[in-house]
Amino acid sequence: MRSRIVTIASLALVLATSGLARAGEKGGVKMPDQLTVAGKALVLNGMGIREATMFDVDVYVAGLYLEKKTQNPDEIIRTEQVKRLDLTFVRDVDRDDITEAWSEQFKKNGADMTKLKASIDQLNKWMSGMDEGDKLSFTYVPGKGVTVVVKGVEKGTIQGADFGHSFFAIWFGGSPPNKGLKKGLLGK
Repeated sequence: MRSRIVTIASLALVLATSGLARAGEKGGVKMPDQLTVAGKALVLNGMGIREATMFDVDVYVAGLYLEKKTQNPDEIIRTEQVKRLDLTFVRDVDRDDITEAWSEQFKKNGADMTKLKASIDQLNKWMSGMDEGDKLSFTYVPGKGVTVVVKGVEKGTIQGADFGHSFFAIWFGGSPPNKGLKKGLLGK
């Protein structure tokens, strides 16, 4: 009888905490398994850590939300679906380092810098220095563009599928900030 009670209590504990176990966690950062964005249910595709310098210093933890999970980077870049990338900083980063990284990654991944100059300039104007625990969020909605949220404040939307595709190519193109980050976001 006693072992049956222990078994039932253990099962109840597992069931009660199963919702918590489904949330993603990486580098001490937790992200929900699902979000509703623009009326669409999105699932956490994967999480990765942005490492910088030759010492692989952790900068931020990123989580990618999609309408349907995929490990195909080209599909993530090109498909016209609602998608969201959330970054949670795990160290302080200066504004200049952030804007320099955006510009460099756009170039490395084949963005038409002449065509996208105004959009990239707008993105960089919205950036600020980030402290440990601060968040950036980028949501692409087809026909609308990429909405940028900095530290919980919506800054605006950069219109155009061309910008959206180039923006997501930063993480999923041929030259991501680091390979482990791309692999994690792809759910591998």
